[in-house]
Amino acid sequence: MAKIRFLLIVFPIFFTACKDHITDSNILKMALSSKNPNIKRVMDSVERYEIQIRYTQIDRKDDSVSFSDYDFQVDKNNYFYPASTIKFPIAVLALERLNAVDSLNRNTNYYIEGDSIETTFAKDISQIFAISDNGANNRLMEFLGQDTINSKLHRKGIEPVRISHRVGYHTDDLMTKPLIIYLNDSTTAPTQPTQNTAAIPLKIDNLEKGTGFYDDGSLVHEPFDFGLKNYYPVTAQHALLKRIIFPEKFRPSERFNLSREQHDFLLETMHTLPKNIGYDAIEYYDGYCKFFLFGDTKGPIPDHIEIYNKTGSAYGTLTDCAYIKDEKNNVDFFLTATILVNKNGIFNDNLYEYDTVGMPFLAELGREIHKLEMNRKK
Repeated sequence: MAKIRFLLIVFPIFFTACKDHITDSNILKMALSSKNPNIKRVMDSVERYEIQIRYTQIDRKDDSVSFSDYDFQVDKNNYFYPASTIKFPIAVLALERLNAVDSLNRNTNYYIEGDSIETTFAKDISQIFAISDNGANNRLMEFLGQDTINSKLHRKGIEPVRISHRVGYHTDDLMTKPLIIYLNDSTTAPTQPTQNTAAIPLKIDNLEKGTGFYDDGSLVHEPFDFGLKNYYPVTAQHALLKRIIFPEKFRPSERFNLSREQHDFLLETMHTLPKNIGYDAIEYYDGYCKFFLFGDTKGPIPDHIEIYNKTGSAYGTLTDCAYIKDEKNNVDFFLTATILVNKNGIFNDNLYEYDTVGMPFLAELGREIHKLEMNRKK
């Protein structure tokens, strides 16, 4: 009984809403109050997991669409490592830049100078969303450069954000590598490399995490410092996704300059499952990059559910930013959430509770909200 009383007292401290007050119609609050063990074990020790969640309820009347945002512990000044979620804005900006270069389109063949992988922009973007391929993302970063990525996102109102490094490996090299572009079957031309600005340490909360980390195989007994890492908070992730799904809801200056064909390609790519573009369905099961609803299962995602999203997982942090659409049940909503699962406080040891705590929490959170949305009066 004492434990129940404690939860009732502290829960409102952690829970805030973007509306003026919390009401019984707050689906996010109801979902997090679930007795399901996958949610309850996290909520019973909520401070340990550093969760942040934004859920957007979508309402329609005639031809108008309105959003109601609800938050749980969302704080742009409370750092979490965004991992592969940064690949989403990079893919969008790569498409936008292709519009500005007459000689390029998304099917143009190219490779990075010094690399043997030949690809196309379309293939890279497809790989980013289907299997979260690091190489595909890093090639697009060479195409854009960190400074361009950051400045363009800021101008669109996607902030705060700071992309400072490639993913999968870190380097201090601030110069982008040239792309070798195929002008035709036999003629190539290089792009000009660009010099980018060196990152400076972030000045927000919770940048130093844990009690130790491995560096070149040796355990260092001090917190792991994320001050120079990529920074892409829940607010910025959610804002970008809204602009892509409902661009008409935003001012022209806040939208991305994508043609109708590019926009359709992006949406199709975002929800396409790995098996539908040739990847092995056993290794890359449907929920491989769809954490909400299906991340803890290896079964098929029903055809009537489409998830337009980008996930990230690294350093014990799982994040998903998704627009979920269930045409059969007339349900759609936005959901962005992040959770840290690093019980021993050591980073780079690969001993994270992804499968036992993090993924079950995110999957169940998606299922709870989906279930409540199905029963919501609209």
